[in-house]
Amino acid sequence: MTTRREFIKKTALIAGALGSSGFSFPFIGKSYSKEEFSFESKRPPLKERKFRSEAVEEKISSLKTKIKDREISWLFENCFPNTLDTTVESGRFEGKPDTFVITGDIHAMWLRDSSAQVWPYLPLIKDDAPLKEMIAGLINRQARCILLDPYANAFNFGPTGSEWAKDLTDMKPELHERKWEIDSLCYPIRLSYGYWKNSRDASIFDAKWQQAMKLIVKTFREQQRKKGNGPYSFQRVTSSLYDTVAMNGWGNPTKKVGLIHSMFRPSDDCCMYPFLIPSNMFAAVSLDQLYEIFSTELKDRAFAEECRSFSAELSEAIEMYAKAEHLNYGSLYCYEADGFGNRLFMDDANVPSLLSIPYLGYRKKDDPLYINTRAFVLSADNPYFFKGTAGEGIGGPHCGMDQIWPLGITMRALTSPEDREILYCLKMLKATHAQTGFMHESFNKDNASKFTRKWFAWANTLFGELIIQLYNERPHILDSVI
Repeated sequence: MTTRREFIKKTALIAGALGSSGFSFPFIGKSYSKEEFSFESKRPPLKERKFRSEAVEEKISSLKTKIKDREISWLFENCFPNTLDTTVESGRFEGKPDTFVITGDIHAMWLRDSSAQVWPYLPLIKDDAPLKEMIAGLINRQARCILLDPYANAFNFGPTGSEWAKDLTDMKPELHERKWEIDSLCYPIRLSYGYWKNSRDASIFDAKWQQAMKLIVKTFREQQRKKGNGPYSFQRVTSSLYDTVAMNGWGNPTKKVGLIHSMFRPSDDCCMYPFLIPSNMFAAVSLDQLYEIFSTELKDRAFAEECRSFSAELSEAIEMYAKAEHLNYGSLYCYEADGFGNRLFMDDANVPSLLSIPYLGYRKKDDPLYINTRAFVLSADNPYFFKGTAGEGIGGPHCGMDQIWPLGITMRALTSPEDREILYCLKMLKATHAQTGFMHESFNKDNASKFTRKWFAWANTLFGELIIQLYNERPHILDSVI
Protein backbone atom coordinates (compact mmCIF):
# COMPACT_ATOMS: atom_id res chain seq x y z
CA MET A 1 0.00 0.00 0.00
CA THR A 2 1.28 3.47 -0.85
CA THR A 3 1.86 5.54 2.28
CA ARG A 4 1.25 9.28 2.56
CA ARG A 5 5.01 9.86 2.66
CA GLU A 6 5.48 7.85 -0.54
CA PHE A 7 2.63 9.76 -2.19
CA ILE A 8 4.16 13.13 -1.29
CA LYS A 9 7.52 11.89 -2.56
CA LYS A 10 5.92 10.88 -5.85
CA THR A 11 4.19 14.23 -6.31
CA ALA A 12 7.39 16.05 -5.40
CA LEU A 13 9.28 14.09 -8.05
CA ILE A 14 6.62 14.93 -10.60
CA ALA A 15 6.75 18.57 -9.63
CA GLY A 16 10.54 18.50 -9.76
CA ALA A 17 10.32 17.39 -13.36
CA LEU A 18 8.50 20.65 -14.06
CA GLY A 19 11.62 22.59 -13.29
CA SER A 20 13.32 23.79 -10.14
CA SER A 21 12.63 27.47 -10.82
CA GLY A 22 9.32 28.82 -12.09
CA PHE A 23 7.75 25.35 -12.42
CA SER A 24 8.32 25.35 -16.21
CA PHE A 25 5.30 24.04 -18.03
CA PRO A 26 6.06 20.96 -20.20
CA PHE A 27 3.16 21.51 -22.61
CA ILE A 28 2.85 24.00 -25.46
CA GLY A 29 -0.61 25.33 -24.68
CA LYS A 30 -0.74 29.05 -25.31
CA SER A 31 -0.69 31.71 -22.56
CA TYR A 32 -1.11 35.39 -23.34
CA SER A 33 1.04 38.17 -21.95
CA LYS A 34 -0.16 41.66 -21.06
CA GLU A 35 1.47 42.99 -24.20
CA GLU A 36 -0.29 40.64 -26.62
CA PHE A 37 -3.69 40.21 -24.97
CA SER A 38 -6.01 42.94 -23.70
CA PHE A 39 -7.74 41.01 -20.90
CA GLU A 40 -11.01 42.77 -21.61
CA SER A 41 -13.91 41.50 -19.52
CA LYS A 42 -15.87 38.67 -21.11
CA ARG A 43 -18.88 39.21 -18.87
CA PRO A 44 -22.18 40.29 -20.44
CA PRO A 45 -22.98 44.03 -20.33
CA LEU A 46 -24.59 45.05 -17.03
CA LYS A 47 -28.08 45.34 -18.48
CA GLU A 48 -27.89 41.81 -19.91
CA ARG A 49 -26.81 40.04 -16.70
CA LYS A 50 -29.43 37.71 -15.25
CA PHE A 51 -28.68 38.33 -11.57
CA ARG A 52 -26.49 40.75 -9.67
CA SER A 53 -25.04 40.04 -6.24
CA GLU A 54 -23.30 42.84 -4.37
CA ALA A 55 -21.43 40.30 -2.25
CA VAL A 56 -20.15 38.47 -5.32
CA GLU A 57 -19.06 41.73 -6.96
CA GLU A 58 -17.24 42.75 -3.79
CA LYS A 59 -15.54 39.35 -3.64
CA ILE A 60 -14.36 39.71 -7.24
CA SER A 61 -13.05 43.24 -6.64
CA SER A 62 -11.26 42.18 -3.47
CA LEU A 63 -9.65 39.04 -4.86
CA LYS A 64 -8.56 40.61 -8.14
CA THR A 65 -6.09 42.74 -6.24
CA LYS A 66 -4.72 39.67 -4.44
CA ILE A 67 -4.01 37.62 -7.59
CA LYS A 68 -0.61 38.56 -8.98
CA ASP A 69 -1.01 36.65 -12.26
CA ARG A 70 -3.10 38.94 -14.45
CA GLU A 71 -4.46 36.16 -16.63
CA ILE A 72 -5.59 34.07 -13.67
CA SER A 73 -7.21 37.20 -12.20
CA TRP A 74 -8.98 37.83 -15.50
CA LEU A 75 -10.18 34.22 -15.70
CA PHE A 76 -11.53 34.45 -12.15
CA GLU A 77 -13.39 37.68 -12.93
CA ASN A 78 -15.00 36.07 -15.99
CA CYS A 79 -15.72 32.63 -14.54
CA PHE A 80 -16.78 33.08 -10.92
CA PRO A 81 -19.95 35.12 -11.65
CA ASN A 82 -20.83 33.24 -14.85
CA THR A 83 -23.73 31.34 -13.26
CA LEU A 84 -25.28 34.58 -12.00
CA ASP A 85 -24.53 36.51 -15.17
CA THR A 86 -25.99 34.02 -17.63
CA THR A 87 -28.04 31.15 -16.18
CA VAL A 88 -30.38 32.35 -13.41
CA GLU A 89 -34.11 32.99 -13.80
CA SER A 90 -35.66 34.20 -10.54
CA GLY A 91 -39.29 34.70 -9.57
CA ARG A 92 -41.89 33.52 -7.09
CA PHE A 93 -44.16 30.48 -6.89
CA GLU A 94 -46.97 30.11 -4.37
CA GLY A 95 -45.62 33.12 -2.48
CA LYS A 96 -42.09 31.71 -2.11
CA PRO A 97 -38.82 32.36 -3.97
CA ASP A 98 -38.46 30.28 -7.13
CA THR A 99 -35.24 29.98 -9.14
CA PHE A 100 -34.48 28.11 -12.34
CA VAL A 101 -30.78 27.67 -13.20
CA ILE A 102 -29.85 26.42 -16.65
CA THR A 103 -26.60 24.57 -17.27
CA GLY A 104 -25.41 26.95 -19.99
CA ASP A 105 -25.93 26.31 -23.68
CA ILE A 106 -28.69 23.77 -22.92
CA HIS A 107 -31.85 25.51 -21.69
CA ALA A 108 -32.69 22.99 -18.99
CA MET A 109 -31.97 22.63 -15.28
CA TRP A 110 -29.98 19.66 -14.06
CA LEU A 111 -30.35 18.97 -10.33
CA ARG A 112 -26.61 18.28 -10.21
CA ASP A 113 -25.36 21.23 -12.24
CA SER A 114 -27.66 23.82 -10.72
CA SER A 115 -26.60 22.82 -7.20
CA ALA A 116 -22.90 22.88 -8.09
CA GLN A 117 -23.21 26.16 -9.97
CA VAL A 118 -24.42 28.13 -6.92
CA TRP A 119 -22.42 26.22 -4.29
CA PRO A 120 -19.42 28.62 -4.15
CA TYR A 121 -21.75 31.55 -3.41
CA LEU A 122 -23.05 30.05 -0.15
CA PRO A 123 -20.42 31.66 2.13
CA LEU A 124 -21.62 35.05 0.87
CA ILE A 125 -25.34 34.70 1.61
CA LYS A 126 -25.02 36.04 5.16
CA ASP A 127 -24.16 39.46 3.69
CA ASP A 128 -26.44 39.46 0.65
CA ALA A 129 -30.19 38.95 1.20
CA PRO A 130 -31.10 38.82 -2.53
CA LEU A 131 -28.43 36.16 -3.15
CA LYS A 132 -29.72 34.18 -0.18
CA GLU A 133 -33.29 34.38 -1.48
CA MET A 134 -32.19 33.34 -4.97
CA ILE A 135 -30.53 30.18 -3.65
CA ALA A 136 -33.51 29.46 -1.40
CA GLY A 137 -35.63 29.72 -4.54
CA LEU A 138 -33.47 27.08 -6.23
CA ILE A 139 -33.86 24.77 -3.24
CA ASN A 140 -37.64 25.27 -3.41
CA ARG A 141 -37.74 24.45 -7.12
CA GLN A 142 -35.51 21.42 -6.73
CA ALA A 143 -37.89 20.03 -4.11
CA ARG A 144 -40.81 20.43 -6.54
CA CYS A 145 -38.80 18.77 -9.29
CA ILE A 146 -37.98 15.78 -7.08
CA LEU A 147 -41.63 15.41 -6.10
CA LEU A 148 -42.57 15.49 -9.78
CA ASP A 149 -40.15 12.64 -10.60
CA PRO A 150 -37.24 11.52 -8.39
CA TYR A 151 -35.76 9.53 -11.28
CA ALA A 152 -35.30 12.51 -13.62
CA ASN A 153 -31.96 14.28 -13.88
CA ALA A 154 -32.95 17.40 -15.84
CA PHE A 155 -36.08 19.55 -15.96
CA ASN A 156 -37.71 22.15 -18.18
CA PHE A 157 -38.89 25.52 -16.90
CA GLY A 158 -42.45 24.33 -17.53
CA PRO A 159 -44.37 21.56 -19.33
CA THR A 160 -42.72 22.27 -22.69
CA GLY A 161 -41.56 18.78 -23.63
CA SER A 162 -38.07 18.00 -24.91
CA GLU A 163 -36.13 16.36 -27.68
CA TRP A 164 -36.03 13.22 -25.49
CA ALA A 165 -39.81 12.90 -25.17
CA LYS A 166 -39.74 9.60 -27.07
CA ASP A 167 -37.33 7.87 -24.68
CA LEU A 168 -38.66 4.51 -23.52
CA THR A 169 -39.33 5.52 -19.93
CA ASP A 170 -42.04 7.40 -18.03
CA MET A 171 -41.46 10.82 -19.59
CA LYS A 172 -43.53 13.88 -18.64
CA PRO A 173 -43.66 17.26 -20.43
CA GLU A 174 -41.89 18.93 -17.48
CA LEU A 175 -38.85 16.66 -17.89
CA HIS A 176 -35.92 17.48 -20.12
CA GLU A 177 -34.33 14.06 -19.55
CA ARG A 178 -35.01 11.06 -17.33
CA LYS A 179 -31.67 9.39 -16.72
CA TRP A 180 -31.52 7.92 -13.22
CA GLU A 181 -28.34 9.13 -11.53
CA ILE A 182 -27.85 8.80 -7.77
CA ASP A 183 -25.99 12.10 -7.58
CA SER A 184 -29.03 13.97 -8.96
CA LEU A 185 -30.67 13.41 -5.58
CA CYS A 186 -27.51 13.95 -3.52
CA TYR A 187 -26.72 17.42 -4.82
CA PRO A 188 -29.99 19.03 -3.61
CA ILE A 189 -29.31 17.60 -0.14
CA ARG A 190 -25.77 19.01 -0.22
CA LEU A 191 -27.07 22.42 -1.32
CA SER A 192 -29.79 22.52 1.34
CA TYR A 193 -27.32 21.47 4.03
CA GLY A 194 -24.75 24.04 2.90
CA TYR A 195 -27.38 26.79 2.79
CA TRP A 196 -28.50 25.93 6.31
CA LYS A 197 -24.95 25.78 7.66
CA ASN A 198 -24.04 29.15 6.16
CA SER A 199 -27.26 30.99 7.04
CA ARG A 200 -28.83 29.05 9.94
CA ASP A 201 -32.10 29.70 8.08
CA ALA A 202 -34.35 26.63 8.48
CA SER A 203 -37.32 28.15 6.66
CA ILE A 204 -36.42 26.17 3.54
CA PHE A 205 -37.19 22.96 5.42
CA ASP A 206 -40.93 23.32 4.82
CA ALA A 207 -43.43 20.49 4.36
CA LYS A 208 -42.73 20.20 0.64
CA TRP A 209 -38.98 20.02 1.16
CA GLN A 210 -39.38 17.37 3.86
CA GLN A 211 -41.65 15.38 1.57
CA ALA A 212 -39.01 15.56 -1.18
CA MET A 213 -36.25 14.38 1.17
CA LYS A 214 -38.31 11.41 2.28
CA LEU A 215 -38.97 10.57 -1.35
CA ILE A 216 -35.21 10.65 -1.99
CA VAL A 217 -34.63 8.07 0.74
CA LYS A 218 -37.52 5.97 -0.57
CA THR A 219 -36.00 6.09 -4.07
CA PHE A 220 -32.57 5.10 -2.75
CA ARG A 221 -34.23 2.14 -1.01
CA GLU A 222 -36.06 1.15 -4.19
CA GLN A 223 -32.78 1.19 -6.08
CA GLN A 224 -31.08 -1.15 -3.65
CA ARG A 225 -33.45 -3.56 -5.46
CA LYS A 226 -33.76 -5.95 -2.54
CA LYS A 227 -37.40 -6.52 -3.44
CA GLY A 228 -37.28 -6.42 -7.22
CA ASN A 229 -36.08 -3.97 -9.83
CA GLY A 230 -38.28 -1.09 -8.73
CA PRO A 231 -40.29 1.20 -11.02
CA TYR A 232 -37.49 2.68 -13.16
CA SER A 233 -36.24 1.49 -16.53
CA PHE A 234 -34.82 3.41 -19.47
CA GLN A 235 -34.00 2.90 -23.13
CA ARG A 236 -33.28 5.29 -25.96
CA VAL A 237 -33.26 4.66 -29.68
CA THR A 238 -29.68 5.68 -30.39
CA SER A 239 -26.43 4.61 -32.00
CA SER A 240 -24.54 5.46 -28.80
CA LEU A 241 -24.00 2.65 -26.31
CA TYR A 242 -23.63 5.21 -23.52
CA ASP A 243 -27.06 6.79 -24.09
CA THR A 244 -29.16 3.72 -23.37
CA VAL A 245 -29.37 0.98 -20.73
CA ALA A 246 -28.63 -2.73 -21.15
CA MET A 247 -30.93 -5.67 -20.39
CA ASN A 248 -34.15 -4.08 -21.64
CA GLY A 249 -33.57 -0.90 -19.71
CA TRP A 250 -32.87 -2.43 -16.27
CA GLY A 251 -29.05 -2.50 -16.41
CA ASN A 252 -26.56 -5.32 -16.17
CA PRO A 253 -27.06 -7.99 -13.47
CA THR A 254 -26.01 -7.36 -9.88
CA LYS A 255 -25.84 -9.22 -6.61
CA LYS A 256 -28.08 -7.35 -4.17
CA VAL A 257 -25.56 -6.36 -1.49
CA GLY A 258 -27.05 -3.11 -0.19
CA LEU A 259 -25.46 -0.69 -2.66
CA ILE A 260 -27.72 1.63 -4.67
CA HIS A 261 -28.07 0.98 -8.39
CA SER A 262 -27.41 3.90 -10.75
CA MET A 263 -28.19 3.54 -14.43
CA PHE A 264 -26.17 6.62 -15.36
CA ARG A 265 -23.04 8.44 -14.26
CA PRO A 266 -22.83 12.19 -13.49
CA SER A 267 -21.59 12.55 -17.06
CA ASP A 268 -25.08 11.36 -18.16
CA ASP A 269 -23.38 8.25 -19.63
CA CYS A 270 -24.75 4.84 -18.73
CA CYS A 271 -22.97 2.66 -16.18
CA MET A 272 -21.29 -0.58 -17.14
CA TYR A 273 -21.80 -2.04 -13.65
CA PRO A 274 -24.78 -0.52 -11.82
CA PHE A 275 -23.02 0.05 -8.51
CA LEU A 276 -21.44 3.43 -9.22
CA ILE A 277 -19.08 3.77 -6.26
CA PRO A 278 -18.42 7.55 -6.08
CA SER A 279 -22.18 8.15 -6.20
CA ASN A 280 -22.82 5.61 -3.44
CA MET A 281 -20.18 7.41 -1.38
CA PHE A 282 -21.96 10.71 -2.07
CA ALA A 283 -25.25 9.13 -0.99
CA ALA A 284 -23.71 7.99 2.30
CA VAL A 285 -22.52 11.54 3.01
CA SER A 286 -25.89 13.01 1.98
CA LEU A 287 -27.80 10.66 4.29
CA ASP A 288 -25.58 11.76 7.19
CA GLN A 289 -26.45 15.37 6.34
CA LEU A 290 -30.15 14.53 6.38
CA TYR A 291 -29.64 12.86 9.74
CA GLU A 292 -28.21 16.07 11.15
CA ILE A 293 -30.99 18.26 9.73
CA PHE A 294 -33.86 16.02 10.82
CA SER A 295 -32.42 15.25 14.26
CA THR A 296 -31.32 18.74 15.30
CA GLU A 297 -33.55 21.14 13.38
CA LEU A 298 -36.73 19.24 12.57
CA LYS A 299 -36.80 16.91 15.59
CA ASP A 300 -37.95 13.97 13.48
CA ARG A 301 -35.90 11.34 15.27
CA ALA A 302 -37.41 8.34 13.51
CA PHE A 303 -36.55 9.54 10.01
CA ALA A 304 -33.18 10.86 11.17
CA GLU A 305 -32.24 7.45 12.55
CA GLU A 306 -33.38 5.81 9.31
CA CYS A 307 -31.00 8.09 7.40
CA ARG A 308 -28.08 7.38 9.75
CA SER A 309 -28.65 3.62 9.58
CA PHE A 310 -28.90 3.75 5.78
CA SER A 311 -25.65 5.70 5.55
CA ALA A 312 -23.87 3.14 7.72
CA GLU A 313 -25.25 0.32 5.56
CA LEU A 314 -23.92 1.99 2.41
CA SER A 315 -20.50 2.65 3.92
CA GLU A 316 -20.19 -0.96 5.04
CA ALA A 317 -21.14 -2.21 1.56
CA ILE A 318 -18.71 0.20 -0.11
CA GLU A 319 -15.85 -1.00 2.06
CA MET A 320 -16.80 -4.62 1.33
CA TYR A 321 -17.46 -4.50 -2.43
CA ALA A 322 -15.72 -1.39 -3.81
CA LYS A 323 -12.20 -1.98 -2.53
CA ALA A 324 -9.90 -4.07 -4.66
CA GLU A 325 -6.24 -4.88 -5.21
CA HIS A 326 -4.89 -3.21 -8.33
CA LEU A 327 -1.91 -4.72 -10.14
CA ASN A 328 0.15 -1.50 -9.83
CA TYR A 329 -1.37 0.54 -7.01
CA GLY A 330 -2.31 -1.83 -4.22
CA SER A 331 -5.62 -1.48 -2.41
CA LEU A 332 -7.88 1.22 -3.86
CA TYR A 333 -11.50 2.05 -4.68
CA CYS A 334 -12.92 0.99 -8.03
CA TYR A 335 -15.27 3.17 -10.08
CA GLU A 336 -18.07 0.62 -10.58
CA ALA A 337 -18.89 -2.85 -9.29
CA ASP A 338 -21.65 -5.45 -9.55
CA GLY A 339 -21.44 -7.30 -6.22
CA PHE A 340 -20.34 -10.52 -7.95
CA GLY A 341 -16.67 -9.52 -7.77
CA ASN A 342 -16.45 -7.69 -11.10
CA ARG A 343 -14.99 -4.19 -10.86
CA LEU A 344 -14.29 -1.37 -13.28
CA PHE A 345 -10.97 0.43 -12.84
CA MET A 346 -11.32 3.94 -14.29
CA ASP A 347 -12.40 7.43 -13.32
CA ASP A 348 -14.48 10.09 -15.07
CA ALA A 349 -13.95 13.84 -14.76
CA ASN A 350 -17.53 14.53 -13.73
CA VAL A 351 -18.29 14.90 -10.01
CA PRO A 352 -18.85 12.67 -8.05
CA SER A 353 -15.70 10.89 -9.13
CA LEU A 354 -13.03 8.91 -7.36
CA LEU A 355 -10.80 11.99 -7.52
CA SER A 356 -13.47 14.03 -5.71
CA ILE A 357 -13.83 11.67 -2.70
CA PRO A 358 -12.42 14.18 -0.16
CA TYR A 359 -14.14 17.13 -1.84
CA LEU A 360 -17.52 15.52 -1.17
CA GLY A 361 -16.54 14.45 2.34
CA TYR A 362 -16.38 10.64 2.20
CA ARG A 363 -12.65 10.35 3.01
CA LYS A 364 -9.88 12.84 3.81
CA LYS A 365 -7.07 13.75 1.45
CA ASP A 366 -4.51 11.88 3.51
CA ASP A 367 -6.53 8.66 3.75
CA PRO A 368 -4.19 5.86 2.50
CA LEU A 369 -6.88 4.27 0.36
CA TYR A 370 -7.63 7.62 -1.29
CA ILE A 371 -3.94 8.25 -1.87
CA ASN A 372 -3.67 4.97 -3.77
CA THR A 373 -6.88 5.67 -5.67
CA ARG A 374 -5.72 9.15 -6.60
CA ALA A 375 -2.36 7.85 -7.85
CA PHE A 376 -4.24 5.45 -10.11
CA VAL A 377 -6.78 7.89 -11.55
CA LEU A 378 -4.03 10.41 -12.37
CA SER A 379 -2.00 7.86 -14.29
CA ALA A 380 -1.93 6.23 -17.70
CA ASP A 381 -3.48 3.16 -16.06
CA ASN A 382 -6.78 5.05 -15.92
CA PRO A 383 -8.11 4.56 -19.47
CA TYR A 384 -9.62 8.05 -19.41
CA PHE A 385 -6.50 9.93 -18.30
CA PHE A 386 -5.09 11.68 -21.36
CA LYS A 387 -1.77 13.45 -21.86
CA GLY A 388 -0.71 15.41 -24.89
CA THR A 389 1.07 18.57 -26.01
CA ALA A 390 -1.72 20.85 -24.71
CA GLY A 391 -2.17 19.33 -21.28
CA GLU A 392 -3.03 16.29 -19.22
CA GLY A 393 -6.07 15.26 -17.23
CA ILE A 394 -9.12 13.08 -16.83
CA GLY A 395 -11.86 12.90 -19.44
CA GLY A 396 -14.50 10.25 -19.99
CA PRO A 397 -16.61 8.53 -22.62
CA HIS A 398 -19.03 11.46 -22.89
CA CYS A 399 -16.78 13.56 -25.13
CA GLY A 400 -14.64 10.70 -26.38
CA MET A 401 -11.00 9.78 -26.38
CA ASP A 402 -8.26 12.39 -25.94
CA GLN A 403 -10.67 15.03 -24.59
CA ILE A 404 -9.56 16.44 -21.24
CA TRP A 405 -12.13 18.06 -18.93
CA PRO A 406 -11.18 21.28 -17.07
CA LEU A 407 -13.55 20.04 -14.34
CA GLY A 408 -11.07 17.25 -13.69
CA ILE A 409 -8.05 19.56 -13.66
CA THR A 410 -9.81 21.92 -11.25
CA MET A 411 -10.85 19.01 -9.01
CA ARG A 412 -7.25 17.77 -9.02
CA ALA A 413 -6.19 21.15 -7.64
CA LEU A 414 -9.06 21.30 -5.12
CA THR A 415 -8.06 17.93 -3.67
CA SER A 416 -4.28 18.27 -3.86
CA PRO A 417 -2.10 18.47 -0.73
CA GLU A 418 0.82 19.95 -2.69
CA ASP A 419 1.50 23.54 -3.80
CA ARG A 420 3.46 22.39 -6.84
CA GLU A 421 0.65 20.20 -8.10
CA ILE A 422 -1.84 23.03 -7.64
CA LEU A 423 0.43 25.38 -9.59
CA TYR A 424 0.74 22.71 -12.27
CA CYS A 425 -3.06 22.58 -12.59
CA LEU A 426 -3.38 26.36 -12.69
CA LYS A 427 -0.81 26.50 -15.46
CA MET A 428 -2.86 24.04 -17.50
CA LEU A 429 -6.13 25.89 -16.90
CA LYS A 430 -4.43 29.14 -17.86
CA ALA A 431 -2.96 27.63 -21.02
CA THR A 432 -6.06 25.82 -22.31
CA HIS A 433 -8.99 28.27 -22.26
CA ALA A 434 -8.21 28.95 -25.95
CA GLN A 435 -8.27 32.75 -25.53
CA THR A 436 -11.97 32.67 -24.57
CA GLY A 437 -11.57 33.57 -20.91
CA PHE A 438 -13.76 30.65 -19.79
CA MET A 439 -13.48 26.99 -18.88
CA HIS A 440 -14.97 24.52 -21.34
CA GLU A 441 -16.51 21.08 -21.09
CA SER A 442 -13.44 19.47 -22.64
CA PHE A 443 -10.47 20.22 -24.89
CA ASN A 444 -8.26 18.07 -27.08
CA LYS A 445 -5.08 16.90 -25.40
CA ASP A 446 -2.99 18.23 -28.29
CA ASN A 447 -4.97 21.32 -29.25
CA ALA A 448 -6.93 23.31 -26.69
CA SER A 449 -8.70 25.28 -29.41
CA LYS A 450 -10.61 22.09 -30.22
CA PHE A 451 -13.00 22.28 -27.29
CA THR A 452 -16.61 21.37 -26.55
CA ARG A 453 -19.25 23.69 -25.04
CA LYS A 454 -18.12 27.31 -25.03
CA TRP A 455 -20.77 28.06 -22.35
CA PHE A 456 -20.63 25.54 -19.50
CA ALA A 457 -21.37 27.33 -16.24
CA TRP A 458 -20.47 24.50 -13.85
CA ALA A 459 -16.84 24.40 -15.05
CA ASN A 460 -16.61 28.19 -14.77
CA THR A 461 -18.01 28.38 -11.25
CA LEU A 462 -15.83 25.50 -10.03
CA PHE A 463 -12.76 27.37 -11.24
CA GLY A 464 -13.93 30.36 -9.22
CA GLU A 465 -14.38 28.08 -6.21
CA LEU A 466 -10.77 26.92 -6.59
CA ILE A 467 -9.42 30.47 -6.59
CA ILE A 468 -11.41 31.36 -3.46
CA GLN A 469 -10.21 28.20 -1.72
CA LEU A 470 -6.62 29.07 -2.57
CA TYR A 471 -7.08 32.61 -1.26
CA ASN A 472 -8.49 31.24 2.00
CA GLU A 473 -6.04 28.37 2.49
CA ARG A 474 -2.93 28.96 0.35
CA PRO A 475 -2.78 32.69 -0.51
CA HIS A 476 0.93 32.46 -1.30
CA ILE A 477 0.06 30.51 -4.46
CA LEU A 478 -1.87 33.49 -5.81
CA ASP A 479 1.00 35.79 -4.93
CA SER A 480 3.05 34.61 -7.87
CA VAL A 481 2.99 34.73 -11.66
CA ILE A 482 1.80 31.30 -12.67
